[in-house]
Amino acid sequence: MSSRRFFSFYERASRSFHDCPSLAKLIIFTFTVSSGGLVAYSDSKAYSGINDAVPSDTGTKKKKVLVLGTGWAGTSFLKNVDSSLYDVQVISPRNYFAFTPLLPSVTCGTVEARSIVEPIRNIIRKKSGDIKYWEAECIKIDAKNKKVHCRSNQDVNSEAKEEFLVDYDYLVIAMGARANTFNTPGVEEHCHFLKEVEDAQNIRRSVIDCFERASLPTLSEEERMRNLHFVVVGGGPTGVEFAAELHDFIREDLVKLYPIIQDQVKITLLEAGDHILNMFDKRITAFAEDKFQRDGIDLKLGSMVVKVTDNTISTKERSGDISSVPYGMVVWSTGIGTRPVVMDFMRQIGQTSRRVLATDEWLRVDGCDNIYALGDCATINQRKVMEDISVIFNKADKDHSGTLTVKEFQDVIDDICERYPQVELYLKNNQMKNLVDLLKDSKGNNEKESIEVDIEGFKSSLSQVDSQMKNLPATAQGSYLARCFNRMDECEENPEGPLRFRGMGRHRFHPFRYKHLGQFAPLGGEQTAAQLPGDWVSIGRSSQWLWYSVYASKLVSWRTRVLVISDWTRRFVFGRDSSRI
Repeated sequence: MSSRRFFSFYERASRSFHDCPSLAKLIIFTFTVSSGGLVAYSDSKAYSGINDAVPSDTGTKKKKVLVLGTGWAGTSFLKNVDSSLYDVQVISPRNYFAFTPLLPSVTCGTVEARSIVEPIRNIIRKKSGDIKYWEAECIKIDAKNKKVHCRSNQDVNSEAKEEFLVDYDYLVIAMGARANTFNTPGVEEHCHFLKEVEDAQNIRRSVIDCFERASLPTLSEEERMRNLHFVVVGGGPTGVEFAAELHDFIREDLVKLYPIIQDQVKITLLEAGDHILNMFDKRITAFAEDKFQRDGIDLKLGSMVVKVTDNTISTKERSGDISSVPYGMVVWSTGIGTRPVVMDFMRQIGQTSRRVLATDEWLRVDGCDNIYALGDCATINQRKVMEDISVIFNKADKDHSGTLTVKEFQDVIDDICERYPQVELYLKNNQMKNLVDLLKDSKGNNEKESIEVDIEGFKSSLSQVDSQMKNLPATAQGSYLARCFNRMDECEENPEGPLRFRGMGRHRFHPFRYKHLGQFAPLGGEQTAAQLPGDWVSIGRSSQWLWYSVYASKLVSWRTRVLVISDWTRRFVFGRDSSRI
């Protein structure tokens, strides 16, 4: 009887708080039944704005943000954007995020494929607000009408895959890139690439297939040696790491399973340039080349692939001679190219002469106010100081005297360095403290306070600055763009960026600035080369453990961290898995 009275009271109280939510902010009610307990919690706070979803009856319509791609750039944006402020939609043919730096490890069974992928729906379900995902491929971008044409990955009928349109207010293009074949005959048909998880799995199966075929008793010695010749094209970080992983896989695991043919295995690394890892410090390049020679990896520098058939690969040497060698498997890792849909979009907006989409320092596509591009499909078109030298001078010359004093110059120094990062780099490389030192150097004047320059002197002092410009890696752009979106309204009212030299006021946001945190090159045998900020170079086993810790920390979820670490542990204890699955 008492329990019925209790539940009757509970129902009346619940109706009261439901009808009048302002009566209380929080009610906690506990009661004990036998040895168990129940805690009931109700939060009846009213809608407060930025961190809450907009109630359906307010009539407020959120702007649509359409994200194309679930790679590094797209996923970083999704994880950091405040989805309660926007109607976020995601379109990608890949319904997961893949930790691509570990793809070479997947090719040889050091790490399993499932360990480096995180379903994109796992990521978006943890976000506030409603994020929609569709597994489809973008086939055309209609910038004029703010629409994207898509084709579903799923067969909805027997005739064709369904196509549909999605409109947007803001478009974020993060579609990545494809492998660059340089139109070399036979590459598409006969080579493996290493861009996707499926590529790594195919390479793993192909390696085992080559060993199994070479073990057949019916094969001739020539055919056996051909099947056991593995060719890697490209001496960049991916090609070098894959060659090192393959060498370790063969020497540590496969030779135990195929002892009869172990002496017939050959790995060849082809590089068209003079050195491998040419983007690294020369000490790392020299060490890597020496180590590969010691390990028996045939390193051929200055060899450019001109043709690939189903069983031979032809190269043009420095001397001009063309030679062909038989192979069992070829992995092509020579850089990236632009996807066809991005190339079509570039033609629409007049960027036909460029290799990838050009954006400004705020990742906005040149000529498109509401379209952003990041990752491998885009590059920042950093403005040159000399292009804007006259407007910079006029903006700094507040009294319109035709000359700049030290004080006038100091008022815009920070804005110049922020807007044109090559200026700061030039000062650092020439051991100058600030731009006043640059002016003093150009005038040959030791008294800073007495410096005054006209427009020609200003041009002369900054004439060499643009020589420090360089293309920056597409790193950490997603999180930067998400922060801009999260503060869009706030910065519209109170801009925080540098001065607009070609206009009035300030830019809304600080421009994107690349920060170099270091790079790694695993070289096999539990040795890794690390190049860290401050020109610090480390090579050896200690760097390998640093590589383990950094990569584990960069994985997107605890699930993938646990799986990858368990894979590494399993490999140390039991070796790599050589089964063909």
